[in-house]
Amino acid sequence: MMAKTTLDSGWLAARSTEVHFTGTQLTTTHPPSASTQPWMEAIVPGTVLATLVKNKAVPDPFYGLGNEAILDIADSGREYYTFWFFTTFQCKLSGNQHCDLNFRGINYSADVYLNGHEMVLPKGMFRRHSLDVTNIIHSDSSNLLAVLVHPPDHPGSIPPQGGQGGDHEIGKDVATQYVQGWDWMAPIRDRNTGIWDEVSISITGPVKIIDPHLVSSFFDNYKRVYLHATTELENRSSLIAECSLSIHVTTELEGNIHLVEQLQTQNLSIPARSRVQYTFPELFFYKPNLWWPNGMGKQSLYNVIITIDVKGHGESDSWNHHFGFRKIESHIDVATGGRLFKVNGEPIFIRGGNWILSDGLLRLSKKRYETDIKFHADMNFNMIRCWGGGLAERPEFYRCCDYYGLLVWQEFWITGDVDGRGIPVSNPNGPLDHDLFLFCARDTVKLLRNHPSLALWVGGNEQTPPDDLNVALKNDLKLHPYFGHAEEKEKPVGDLSPRLGDPSQYLDGTRIYIQGSLWDGFADGEGDFSDGPYEIQNPEDFFTDSFYNHGFNPEVGSVGMPVASTIRAIMPSEGWQIPLFNKLPNGYVEEVPNPIWKYHKYIPYSNPTKKVHDQIQLYGDVKDLDDFCLKAQLVNYIQYRALLEGWTSRMWKKYTGVLIWKTQNPWTGLRGQFYDHLLDQTAGFYGCRCAAEPIHVQLNLATYFIEVVNTTSEELSNLAMEVSVWDLEGTCPHYKVHENLTALPKKVTPIVDMKYLKSKNPKPVYFLLLKLYKMSDNTILSRNFYWLHLPGGDYKLLEPYRKKKIPLKITSEVFIEGSTYILQMHVQNTSKKPDSKSLTMVHSSTARQSSGCFVTDSLETVDSGTGKEHEVGWFKGIHKCFAGKSHGLKVSEINGQDTGVAFFLHFSVHASNKDHKEGEDTRILPIHYSDNYFSLVPGETMTIKISFEVPSGVSPCVTLRGWNYQGQTIHEALY
Repeated sequence: MMAKTTLDSGWLAARSTEVHFTGTQLTTTHPPSASTQPWMEAIVPGTVLATLVKNKAVPDPFYGLGNEAILDIADSGREYYTFWFFTTFQCKLSGNQHCDLNFRGINYSADVYLNGHEMVLPKGMFRRHSLDVTNIIHSDSSNLLAVLVHPPDHPGSIPPQGGQGGDHEIGKDVATQYVQGWDWMAPIRDRNTGIWDEVSISITGPVKIIDPHLVSSFFDNYKRVYLHATTELENRSSLIAECSLSIHVTTELEGNIHLVEQLQTQNLSIPARSRVQYTFPELFFYKPNLWWPNGMGKQSLYNVIITIDVKGHGESDSWNHHFGFRKIESHIDVATGGRLFKVNGEPIFIRGGNWILSDGLLRLSKKRYETDIKFHADMNFNMIRCWGGGLAERPEFYRCCDYYGLLVWQEFWITGDVDGRGIPVSNPNGPLDHDLFLFCARDTVKLLRNHPSLALWVGGNEQTPPDDLNVALKNDLKLHPYFGHAEEKEKPVGDLSPRLGDPSQYLDGTRIYIQGSLWDGFADGEGDFSDGPYEIQNPEDFFTDSFYNHGFNPEVGSVGMPVASTIRAIMPSEGWQIPLFNKLPNGYVEEVPNPIWKYHKYIPYSNPTKKVHDQIQLYGDVKDLDDFCLKAQLVNYIQYRALLEGWTSRMWKKYTGVLIWKTQNPWTGLRGQFYDHLLDQTAGFYGCRCAAEPIHVQLNLATYFIEVVNTTSEELSNLAMEVSVWDLEGTCPHYKVHENLTALPKKVTPIVDMKYLKSKNPKPVYFLLLKLYKMSDNTILSRNFYWLHLPGGDYKLLEPYRKKKIPLKITSEVFIEGSTYILQMHVQNTSKKPDSKSLTMVHSSTARQSSGCFVTDSLETVDSGTGKEHEVGWFKGIHKCFAGKSHGLKVSEINGQDTGVAFFLHFSVHASNKDHKEGEDTRILPIHYSDNYFSLVPGETMTIKISFEVPSGVSPCVTLRGWNYQGQTIHEALY
């Protein structure tokens, strides 16, 4: 649009029953102020409850049992959560300009007052509203805007037993369905009432551009590409508009330098007070840079700009979007029965996760989306499923997915628990207003369809929409024939003729529509509840053919306990009690969590009914919260690495993909997550990151064969694989290098039986290090470190191993740009290598490089495990560095006399403010690590890249802890 201003600050809010003025009065004679009761500062975009929490008018529902102290809408009535939102803005219009007031999402309906004029926003959470307020705007003074927001019509109640979607009444509305609670979520008391998405004003000339649609088609093995573009144009003047309409396509070469790829201009006339649809002639591109999913190639994006000039008025409106040239196809694979996806003609093995939304109170932000999606890319995932009980995700979410290469499975607002089943039985016919549902669905398609990351539409979760809605969605989202069949041979350019129609004339036309998450190549494909399981497993079970019987599992879940610092941050001290471990007659253990853990949906690390011993107790008795959470991280790493490696080991033979339930929590839950709501990663994050590498070496825990996975399109030859076993005494009883290996593209290649188990005296607990590297230059392609016990055994011998003092050497360098820090931490295990082996053990973890120059600043070290006397020298060194700005590499030593593996090392970043209160959470979050929860064998070095932003006035320090390093090493970073 020609000019857009986002209204995201300066809002006030008040409960409607406490405001004694009308909307007309609020926007004319009696505007409120922040100092006037009952008005308070509001979060917009956001919800009523988010605003109440911000103002401490209610307890934090994410802390402890605070949610139980908040009045539920079922008990208060809808008026209690009916709120006024008020703001002011400036808007100067010239004589031929028009102004629109835009709401991208309101839940559930609203009465809008602007400068005394009333407008009504109809119902529906997932619809955009654009109001022409040209004749209402005050160009020469402040504009007063008041919005009275009404909750959903059917907020429902919460049965004592809780359950999936409460009493399911919310399913009668076109709104988020998780808000009545789920087995991973407490109820949201206001049911997300509020102005929950972007509010803006936009200024255009007499002609407005509406919802352009971009589609690309490919020929000659993706060398020739055509861009099709269609847009609606609205002439709001009383005269015929003589227009010049242009489309401009550029690509960024470097920095802010752009190359113009295509420029096309067309002249047209638009009748007065009318809307027309215009299709550009095809734009031709030869060998463009393609957009690829994460792990398959670069995410090349082109900037498409559409501009309309009106004779006598100049530029009237403009629109721009980052667009990726790519083709996504899929079909049901004959060999596996699973849906097999192809991108740009290449099959892609799907490894991803289920997504609810980033925050249960809809405190959505571009910054948080950036962190969320980068985390998923860092785990080497290539797909995110937006679950039907949550959101139709926002453009900011999709822009991040475009940039980081995450394919998106987007569901509409149907869930099996709320539509047709459950206790009490829910409404079997879905939402009451089917026309409203379809309106919201069609508007959502228009909002999102130009994003290359969007891969498919799905009717609902574990349920299909009612028949009439399903038929309508199938018709609306039917494929253009060019995109219809993945197995068809390339069509000649003549196939995109008027006979078939322009693909951009379709509502979408490029993506499949699947009626439900358990149909047509997902789970059993027929709608039976064949996803899951959702609890702790024996790691080796993931590798057995009997574990899961269908080709593509859209939901399989497990544990997700965060670190101890998070538990202390989200719960009072009574929530720091670890579970009771009750031994049952069958010899298995039942965990009994404390009431606060239970309320936060804790899922145990044992499963007596499935004969899974408590995986935390495999490491011995648990002493306290810190011990429990550290051992939980060991389990998290093993559990999720095994899950993904087990699926990958049968790539194309049994499976086409898997999506883990779930990647994150929209609140402070204690299950199914790779990072917590505070944005600190669990060790499961790094287990996934390891297992989902595009090129990966792994141990099959069922067969004990070592396998090489190549999910790329290139054959890899002249490879070598190093296999080394390390015991708890620091010796290497087994070492073998396998040379001249080949890894075929898109294949899993078994290499060799891991014979150590069959040796004369295998140790009951041991470490296994696998490395895959190029023989030509010793470049490491994959590194994988296991801790293992003999069949039927446990890890209890690791408990005394914690007393080992392994020497470490840390070489550090720092890059600082504004508030952004990037650290390179080179960590070496300096304990003596076995004399009989001459091993080169160097590994560098890589990550996306930020622009800028590197400055190497000194970092000082404290070894708290060896005494306080070091701290004096450390602080002196820091002050010296501040004064002199030293630029050399800093080498730090951690003392230790033992030889062996430095096990389960992990970094964290904290504020070094010495005035913080005891027990205060000093972590700086989020942090992006190239790797974490890593282990080093004697002589081995790893480089860990750490990047983060520092709040104003905070000095950061970096802490290193480990299983057998009880102290901490602190690196003080410089300004």
